[in-house]
Amino acid sequence: MIISEIFQGNFMDRPNRFTVKFRTGSETELAHLRDPGRLKELLTPNVKLLLQHADNPTHRKTKYNVIAVLNEYRWVLINSGFHSDMAEVLIESQLIKELEGYHVEKREYTYGKSRLDFLLSSEDNNIREKLLLEVKGCTLVENKLAKFPDAPTERGKRHVEELIKAKKEGLNAAILFLIARDDAMMFSPNWEMDPDFSEAIYRAMRNGVIVVVYSFEIILGGDKLELRPFKKVDLKI
Repeated sequence: MIISEIFQGNFMDRPNRFTVKFRTGSETELAHLRDPGRLKELLTPNVKLLLQHADNPTHRKTKYNVIAVLNEYRWVLINSGFHSDMAEVLIESQLIKELEGYHVEKREYTYGKSRLDFLLSSEDNNIREKLLLEVKGCTLVENKLAKFPDAPTERGKRHVEELIKAKKEGLNAAILFLIARDDAMMFSPNWEMDPDFSEAIYRAMRNGVIVVVYSFEIILGGDKLELRPFKKVDLKI
């Protein structure tokens, strides 16, 4: 997966949750940050950012989007707008053994009171199966252990509970965690930051919801950024 027309800037400040102030050359600009996390370990003074011009700058307050940040010599994706595309690459390429045979039927599928990322379908011997899939992006890695979330997420907990309900009602269900960097050896729910979400993940697994974790390598070449599937990451509960 390729993201084109990328340029670099330096982080200055985060005026609010979804806005970043950055410097490029002698100019200071604002960019939209599409990531609800705290990102405290990533957005440090003067750190390098990768940015992109917005498609519709006349209809918004900022002309740019933040794509990635440099952390210890590696680029980390901090734009959740690409998570569904990354997941679709894995699904349609049949790289995830647990989802083998499934294909994307619909994005943003409403179930219960939540809008989940995917409805997948599979057909074998004229038997058609459905699977609900929610995708979560992870940026926090400490000592090679990836953790999600880096801030409490009531919405994330609700999504997990909807999948548990779906499983109890006879539907297949799965959660895919995407680590947008390549240095994680293991993944765990962030029990210290959000025990309620972490406990929901534990209950989901006990109720038969599939939980899969995959990491991506982020490679910069000129003005293009490549998001390349890297490896499946072991899960620790």
